[in-house]
Amino acid sequence: MKGRILVIRGGAIGDFILTLPAIAALRRRFPEAGLDILGYPHIVQLARAGGLVDRVHPIESRALAGFFAARGQLAPELMDFFSEFDLIISYLYDPDGVFQENVRRCSLAQFLAGPHRPEEACGQPAATVFLKPLERLAIFDPDPVPRLALDSGWPAGTADLALHPGSGSESKNWPESSWQLLLEQLVTSSSLSLLLVGGEAEGERLRRLASPLPSDRVRVAQSWPLPDLGRALIGCRAFIGHDSGISHLAAALGLPCLVLWGRTAEAVWRPSGEQVRVLRHPPGLAHLEVREVLAAAQNVLCRP
Repeated sequence: MKGRILVIRGGAIGDFILTLPAIAALRRRFPEAGLDILGYPHIVQLARAGGLVDRVHPIESRALAGFFAARGQLAPELMDFFSEFDLIISYLYDPDGVFQENVRRCSLAQFLAGPHRPEEACGQPAATVFLKPLERLAIFDPDPVPRLALDSGWPAGTADLALHPGSGSESKNWPESSWQLLLEQLVTSSSLSLLLVGGEAEGERLRRLASPLPSDRVRVAQSWPLPDLGRALIGCRAFIGHDSGISHLAAALGLPCLVLWGRTAEAVWRPSGEQVRVLRHPPGLAHLEVREVLAAAQNVLCRP
């Protein structure tokens, strides 16, 4: 294929990163095709920065709403947009096929509908589920591990250890008081420099955690553009976080990772890779002791 391919992917950071194996498989299978992605720009720009796609397009357009109404009024500019592609793969939630039918009204492209989310009961890794539609393109047994290579545009040695003490849901988080004790012990028992990362979901948490620590040993990276955050993570020796999109990003970049895991289906959603260790406590994360996390962190930091 020498035409153009469009991948449509909404969802959060983790959902997108778990779709990277499918995007990478398309790039390998059709190296001469133009590969575009329609999604949330602040997330999908990771694929552009990693050289996996050629162009990114914003999914927030109001005009796109018409494509989710049966026989809806379709915006001419979007009709022209979809008509430019030879293959469209959509991971949007479209249970009645309305979006698919409206795209077919304005495009002759082959249309593949992928799952918005995997069925957790199946117990299959999400990345494997997102690869399944590509079998119709004779793409079998691709690498199911999300991998992202960014240019080293950030100074090496930004910090020794990156930590993300938050997630999109408070129920997935280790208590803030436990994080504070962990950080204090890391500072007093080692010479490690720390990078505290997070976004809007963390609010003032990063500042509260950083304030008692020596200012020359800790740096706060809050709401950084994801490619910049990724480049900063590459300069770290290891990463500690929760069940979150940032943990998936760190794993995709190849960092040794310690992920504090709550009640989410681990077989489906855990970050992939030999460098990832998951630590959990059967009654819940609140019962996970600081000494256990500290010991596991030291083990992860020893990995190459």
